[in-house]
Amino acid sequence: MKVDTISRIRRLLPRVVALAGVFSLLLIAAPRSAWADAVSELASFSIFDKVDLAQLAKSDVKTAHGPPMRNSRFLAVQSCYVVPGSPAQQMEALRRWNPSRYRELKVFLHSDLPSNPGPANFEKLKNAPDNASVRSFVAATQKLSPELQISKEEAKRFSAAAGGGGVMPAGVVAFWTDVLTARTKSFVSGGMAAQPPYDHSGSAIRAGDEVNGLLREQGKIRQQFSGLLGATSIGRGAGSLPAELYWELLDANDHGVVTLGASYHRGGAGGSYQSADVLYYASGGYYVALTLHQLWPVTVDGKPSTLVWRGDMISSSELGSLRGVERLGSESVMMKNITKAVTLFRRENGGR
Repeated sequence: MKVDTISRIRRLLPRVVALAGVFSLLLIAAPRSAWADAVSELASFSIFDKVDLAQLAKSDVKTAHGPPMRNSRFLAVQSCYVVPGSPAQQMEALRRWNPSRYRELKVFLHSDLPSNPGPANFEKLKNAPDNASVRSFVAATQKLSPELQISKEEAKRFSAAAGGGGVMPAGVVAFWTDVLTARTKSFVSGGMAAQPPYDHSGSAIRAGDEVNGLLREQGKIRQQFSGLLGATSIGRGAGSLPAELYWELLDANDHGVVTLGASYHRGGAGGSYQSADVLYYASGGYYVALTLHQLWPVTVDGKPSTLVWRGDMISSSELGSLRGVERLGSESVMMKNITKAVTLFRRENGGR
């Protein structure tokens, strides 16, 4: 049974702002209170049409399956939760969040990137730990495995990855440094539309098409975040909102994967925030992943707090082969991994 398939993406989730929402125990005589506005807006686009904020403020993250999608390789999960502090404070905590500090998240290496990266920005690759996951990644690279998600043109440059010894041979480091540097520059200059396809060993898969497909099947969410998404490189073109770029080496079901990501955020009315985090390249395990956050300011027991909605969407070739119990099992694993990541984030930043 393939219930472990989604654990391949256990890291897709950690980087999003984990923040909180809240229930004001101080009932103020007004047409609509701040918390009522937040709950109403949450219900307008999410699957959480009814939430008890008083209970949510005392509990763990609440997760649920997203609405079904027509494309079998797509999967979505939604969650909501509450933490102390304002949305601005929680957004700053998100920017500092480093999942590699937590062994259970299995993110071996994490590093921020400038908008014009060079080989030096990927030097950490040579410091990869000696474990089964990393050895699997090295072996797949050296034999140019058909499971590697690279383009035909990238594969032609593979000869540079042949030499060297150690946990992460110099040739392997050189090959992936070249791939990751070029893909980051393409993303900065032309957005996801400029990314080379995954066509090394089969039909061409384009990350931009996958993200657009995910959003097309989530109409209310797409509308809620249209302003933010329209200003980013997630859609067509480079976008006007600057991205915070990063790369990681992580475990995906006992196989090492290198991935490239970009995060965006902006403030809204009344102290609210929206954020978007896209994993626009992965060497395996999944095609693309997108995590969106909406943060509202609220008051709990007279203290500033944040109500957060989070939506995780992923496209993976292996999901396409899952049916019935296997697919439900994969969704459950994804939900558990989201809960794990959010719980660690909240503990680090004063929450439960």
